[in-house]
Amino acid sequence: MIMKHYDVLIIGAGQAGIPLARKLAESGRRVALAERKHLGGSCVNFGCTPTKAVLASARVVHLAQRAADFGIRLPPAEIDFFKVLQRARKIVEESKTGLHKGLSDCGADVLRGQARLTGRAESGFSFAVDGTIGTAEQVVINTGARTRLPPIEGLADVPYLHAGNWLDGDALPEHVVFAGAGSIALEMAQFYRRLGSRVTVVGAGRHVASREDPDVADALQRVLEGEGVSFRLNTRVQAVAATATGVSVTVKSDENYRQIAASHLFVAAGRKPNTDDAGLETVGVEIDDHGFLKVAENLATTVSGIWAAGDVRGGPMFTHTSWDDHRVLESQLLGDGTRTTAGRVVPYAIFTDPQLGRVGLTEDEARNLHGQHTRCATFEMKHNGKAAEIGEPAGFIKLIADARDGRLLGAAVLAAEGAELVAAYITLMNAGATLPAICGGIYIHPTLSEAVQSAALALDLQIRSTLMTSQ
Repeated sequence: MIMKHYDVLIIGAGQAGIPLARKLAESGRRVALAERKHLGGSCVNFGCTPTKAVLASARVVHLAQRAADFGIRLPPAEIDFFKVLQRARKIVEESKTGLHKGLSDCGADVLRGQARLTGRAESGFSFAVDGTIGTAEQVVINTGARTRLPPIEGLADVPYLHAGNWLDGDALPEHVVFAGAGSIALEMAQFYRRLGSRVTVVGAGRHVASREDPDVADALQRVLEGEGVSFRLNTRVQAVAATATGVSVTVKSDENYRQIAASHLFVAAGRKPNTDDAGLETVGVEIDDHGFLKVAENLATTVSGIWAAGDVRGGPMFTHTSWDDHRVLESQLLGDGTRTTAGRVVPYAIFTDPQLGRVGLTEDEARNLHGQHTRCATFEMKHNGKAAEIGEPAGFIKLIADARDGRLLGAAVLAAEGAELVAAYITLMNAGATLPAICGGIYIHPTLSEAVQSAALALDLQIRSTLMTSQ
């Protein structure tokens, strides 16, 4: 056995662990980064990187099928599903190669294997990683999350797809049933449908994408229904059973049961934190009822010297929040400790086509917090010149503001490149600016970003009219 001592042990090489390890090592700290499976975490290996790669392939197919709309005659698109996945896997491997090189260059020790804390030590905490045992003065838990398995009868007896294994298969499913109607289900449903699969999405709520306002969720659902995706909402997957051709899925809506014959089941019912096999109990780190680490705004856990980053700390579970966590911890471990998670503006996107870019409060949340001072306005993308010119008129921009000062409270951009367009509102909110900061600018014509200003102008006019009426 090899005994080593480190200033900092980071358990998990995700989107917080890797940049933090580099910065700590470059500062002269003795750093170990332990990873039992893949460098890069879920984002690089089966999440952001490969899903956006295959969605790009699906969009090419979609555009080819729409060629006649642009005055172009093309032969029917021939889909090679294996090569679609192969392209995504290649991009994943290229991304991981870069991560390996970056870590080797900075001087951090990469320990491959399952890392577990084994107790307290005179100089911090003791740990074991396969053939290595050691101590560390401080520990960062960055172990990520995995697919949460809902209580579906028979699930343990049938093969199923999920966010962590969808990239492993080579054959295009004939009919995929999704258990769940969140962002993972919606993105992957459109991917499979565009490549030729039949797709049924089963969701327990009244709307898809349950965190969104109903008007936004319903518009997104209509887009997918227009491409042939079927939805069964207010419905739960109750049981599954293997059949000769795939899987039989029993769904329940109210007191009615129905069976759906499918070739594949895709479980997309949320994520579960990986905190159950890291030895946290040996040092007394507290977790909540859902398995997430209890943390303060500076990402400190309930045990001094142990920190959390990424999905395990609860709250927003996105790659970009994990990456920002590393900046918080850099401030805590190397800087003046002033950077925390307090007040940070967290955007996100659902990468369907059109994309949904989101930041800030929903309308319901805003009305609960700001009451009668809440104002909303929408701008339909069909009125944007560039959207019409490129054949992407679907969707709208919805803005929410406080009528008292014109401060932007939230934005939903359901549009072509919606995840890019929402960035203007993210900047506005981070700067603490008001709507006139966008309204008074000059935007390039013709661009989709003109719609960002058009929506702001509509909301600003509504607020001004309200003020004039009240005077």
